[in-house]
Order: sequence, then structure tokens, then C-alpha cells
Amino acid sequence: MSLRKITSMTLIWSLIALIFNSVILYIVPEGRVANWAVWKFWGLDKHDWSAQHITVGVLFCVAGIFHIYLNWKPIMSYLKNKKQKSFNLFTSSSIIGFVLTVVFIVGTYFNVPPMSTIVELSEQIKDSAGEKYGNPPYGQAQSSSIKSFTARLGLDLSQAKKLLADNNIQVNDDQETVQSISARAKVTPQQLLDIIKPARQTSEKSELTSSNDEHSEEIIVDATKAPKSGMGKKTITQLCDELQADCQMIIEALGKKGMDIQPDMKLKDLANQNDTGPMQIYEMIEEIIVKSN
Repeated sequence: MSLRKITSMTLIWSLIALIFNSVILYIVPEGRVANWAVWKFWGLDKHDWSAQHITVGVLFCVAGIFHIYLNWKPIMSYLKNKKQKSFNLFTSSSIIGFVLTVVFIVGTYFNVPPMSTIVELSEQIKDSAGEKYGNPPYGQAQSSSIKSFTARLGLDLSQAKKLLADNNIQVNDDQETVQSISARAKVTPQQLLDIIKPARQTSEKSELTSSNDEHSEEIIVDATKAPKSGMGKKTITQLCDELQADCQMIIEALGKKGMDIQPDMKLKDLANQNDTGPMQIYEMIEEIIVKSN
């Protein structure tokens, strides 16, 4: 087998995969919407498509380096003055390619057409997906336990469970996540939310903070309890500071639950170590704070 042929065919196939991945990522809903709607294409979610784009992109780059190495002489011939037969980086072909690249880079930075049009079209497609699938009432809402989910939305848990039961959706445990309940019932978290919306309860602490889309305009969210974005990347110390809680007390309380914790450990690492999710750890911390007050 010829290394040159293998390199060329790898470039072609990885380019095809990259083009397809790029189209998918161009139209895929925003992360919060994609997670909330359990968005998938060909059985792959947004994270899967992003991961493929990265790995195939690396393959394409490696194959490209090999291609340059194996075709060094022809490439150098493109950069030679035909009359003087001397090396010239700024041949007409090289200048055109360079200028086109710079135009797209600078044009994108300054948001001018047609680059801005390409970006705006992608944003419009993603926004329409938000209108179609609905926006989560707060970040990572689908990872909340049904108990925490209803509490944050000012909904009565018992009534919500009854509404779900009436729709043949069973809740095995109050700590079961919205995502797992939805998956078992073969509905999206948004559809589950639509079912339990009537289970309203009065709460003096609730504030109207949700978006104005048709799916969530009536939802009341306790914004003071909703976790901020990037929660999983924060350390235990950072979370304690945000929640204005005694970090040592939190660590000791979680330790009693069998968790080996270091103050500089990221929440997502702690969750992976204990076979759970960042939201579940966050809710444990909230519960510990409430009990300590």
C-alpha cells in the first residue's frame, strides 16, 4: 500500500466527515436547549457531534501534515517564480489564498457581510430551535431531582406526581432526576414540565424570572436557588463562597455520606467519583445548608 494514497484518501474522508459535522453543529440548538429537549440526530447528541468534530479535525490536521510532507516538492513549485525559478512565497496563487483567508478572519471579527450573514443565519436557526423545543427554566434543570425541580418552580410535589401518574408516568423516588423520569416515559423534559404546570403552589420567595417563550411564560422560578452556569467546573470552595456557606461544614457533611472530598476538587470530578451528577451534589449541598440554618 502507498502511504501517499492512504494519506490522500484519509484527507478526503475526514474532510467529508468534517463538512457533515460542521453542518450539524451549524444548526444544532444551543447547549441548554439541546440538553433540555434531549436533542439527537442519528442517535448522537450535541456533545457526541462536538466530540467527533474535534477528533476528526485532529485526524484531518495530522493527515494534512503528512500530505504536505509527501508533496513538499510540488508545493514548493507553486511558490517559485517560473521565469527566474527562484523561491517566492508571494506568488499570485499564494497571495489570493492568503487574502481570502484574512478577509474571512477580519470580516468575521468586525461582523461584516457575508461573514456576518453566515453567523446570523446559524443564530436564527438555533433561536427557532429554542422556540420549537422550549427553554429550560434554569440551567441544567433536567439534571435536578423531581423534588428540587418542583420546589424551584413553585410547584406542589404531591400534586405534580399525581398529574404524572394520570399520564402513566411513574416517579420511583423523589430524588429521581427529571431526565431519568422523562427518558423512562419516552417524553422530553419540556413535555414533562407541561404536564405538571397546573401543580401550582403559593410561595412568597418565588420570583418571575423565566423567558417569554410559549413553553415557560407561566413558570415561576426561585432564582435565588438556581445554580449559576459552569457549576460543574467550580471547586467545592468556589461553590461554598457563592452560597455563602461554611466550606468545612459542607465537606464534613458530604464526608458523612461517604464522599472523599478535597476543597480544590471540581464538582464534576466529585460527581464522577461518586457515580452521580453535578446537580445532585449541588442539591445535597443546598440541603445541608438548609438543615444547618
